[in-house]
Amino acid sequence: MIEENVILVNEKDEQIGLMPKLEAHEKAALHRAFSVFILNSKNEIMLQQRAHHKYHSPLLWTNTCCSHQREGETNIMAGTRRLYEEMGFDAELKELFHFIYKAPFDNGLTEHELDHVMIGYYNDSPAINPDEVEAWKWMSIEDVQDDMQKQPELYTVWFKIIFDEFYHYLEDHKI
Repeated sequence: MIEENVILVNEKDEQIGLMPKLEAHEKAALHRAFSVFILNSKNEIMLQQRAHHKYHSPLLWTNTCCSHQREGETNIMAGTRRLYEEMGFDAELKELFHFIYKAPFDNGLTEHELDHVMIGYYNDSPAINPDEVEAWKWMSIEDVQDDMQKQPELYTVWFKIIFDEFYHYLEDHKI
């Protein structure tokens, strides 16, 4: 399988090059990414547990899906593609905001991403891809926040950062 490239960007989200994904994480190079939050009609977030064989953060809980845009893809196109690849369903996505974060992993790799955060709505069960996802669940936003404080080791490094941004965005905006 050919490794995918990520899109290297500057702090203004302007593309400055491409780099293999693993190399970008080894070098902590700033690259474009996205995070999708799917909510249901009860305002619960669909969380996924990463597959047990992932090369980083296996079996940790995180947002509905996240990944990297491919060259030529819009943020919404990339989020829609990956949501279907990981969770097996389509939902209309809306981009909320973007921000830059840097998060080291235990294995020496580092996420340094300009992350585009998107939201969508769905009320059914996903058809998870076992190559990507171990399990899934619905959790209220308040329960996620509370559980993350009590058991931070159960969640991905980036989700803890992104969730905080998402939570404050929801506090400040009516969506």
